[in-house]
This record gives sequence, structure tokens and C-alpha cells, in this order.
Amino acid sequence: MSIPSRLSSYLEQRGASYEVLAHAPSHSSAETARTGRVQPHQLAKPVILEDDSGCLMAVVPADRMVMLGELAHLLGRKELHLADEDRIATLFDDCQRGAVPPVGMAWGIETIIDEELEAMPVVYMEGGDHVRLLRMSHEQFHALMSPARHGSFCRSAHH
Repeated sequence: MSIPSRLSSYLEQRGASYEVLAHAPSHSSAETARTGRVQPHQLAKPVILEDDSGCLMAVVPADRMVMLGELAHLLGRKELHLADEDRIATLFDDCQRGAVPPVGMAWGIETIIDEELEAMPVVYMEGGDHVRLLRMSHEQFHALMSPARHGSFCRSAHH
């Protein structure tokens, strides 16, 4: 299975260059980081949230959690909550469950990215399935994510 055409054509339109790395099948971002031999804080993890005004993708390092309060405040949206699996599967029907690429813009979904991730020298992301990662340099990732909003809204997952 190749990366979803929505993602590849978006990357192409934006002139992004990236490497595709194969890894052993994984079922969580932590497992992906392990099997892909990637530092978890360099793996971009999308968190799909929703409220009455629709869905939103928050992108944080895989070893971080979204602070919902901070994010809602940042965006001026009060009722944000995690979208359920079925909703996510419907939105990203060309991706395997749990392997959504952190590029919501390719699916027309508002995307906000945490600055911690933006600071990484190299960023990895799921490619739409459980066996592929895309690897991008800081510059490429920064350019790709320029249409997204940016902010600080994550904390360590080990609290």
C-alpha cells in the first residue's frame, strides 16, 4: 500500500521532499517510534479533536499530550473533546485506523502544530498505514506546516 494519494499530492503541491521508511507493523505511536527506531519526540502525533464548529487536528510530539484547556483557550473554542474512532475513520477513510498523517490540511482539516515539534531537526510522521514513516528535515517540515496554526499546548505524557 502506498501513502494515500491525498497526502502524496499535497506533499507534491507543496514541493516537500521526504524519505519513506518502512518499519515493522505497529499499533501505537510509541510502538511506531520503537519499531522505526525513532526518538518519540521526533514523531509527529496527530490528535483529532472536535466541537460544534467541526474537527481540528492538533499535532504534538508522540511522547507528549495535548493540554485541551490551553488549546481551547488558544483557539477560542470551549467545547473541544477527542473525536471518536469512527468519526476519525470516516474523515480519513484512505488511511488505516491509528495511522493518520499529521497533515490535516491535505484533508481540509484545520491543523495546529505544537512549537516543540517544530523545533526538531528531523521530524517523522505516519504515512497513512502501520508500516511506513515519512522522514523530513526541519526545513521541509516547517515549510509543509506553514499553513497550519502554531502554538504551545502540550506537556509530557509521563505526569
